[in-house]
Amino acid sequence: MSYIVDFKNVSTVGLESSPVAEALAGLRANEARYFMNKYKHEFTVIPASESHETLDYVNRILKVERDIEFAAKPLETSHFQVENIKFAYVIYEDGLVLNVMYTVDVDGPKKRAVGFKLSEEMEIPKELETKFKFARQKSKLAGTIRGTYFVIKGEY
Repeated sequence: MSYIVDFKNVSTVGLESSPVAEALAGLRANEARYFMNKYKHEFTVIPASESHETLDYVNRILKVERDIEFAAKPLETSHFQVENIKFAYVIYEDGLVLNVMYTVDVDGPKKRAVGFKLSEEMEIPKELETKFKFARQKSKLAGTIRGTYFVIKGEY
């Protein structure tokens, strides 16, 4: 069942099993606010158990590009396109929010990257701790967000 994320009334619906559910809900709401403000798009998630195609897509990019396989359990995903950019999101139980941004306009500039955002209370996942440096950003909804990314080089 899909869930439209409400960034005005932050809820832990679908995230209850996370040890950082409140912070993760704030991070998810932060993403929803971004998409509404920038693209007038409602950020909708579905349980990971119902979205094998999105998980396979994201996992393939992680494995091929950086040999990354997360041990954390995926809770929710989202997959949509706004303008000429496809987005895929995976929200993990440990508090990680991963997104793939992939432009599909062959005539325009290629913006293709994988982003990682860590909920305020979580540790850096072992799969990322030696490979990336994280920048910090303050958010009213999510507290302090730590994030990093890498550029996708292949075609997916």
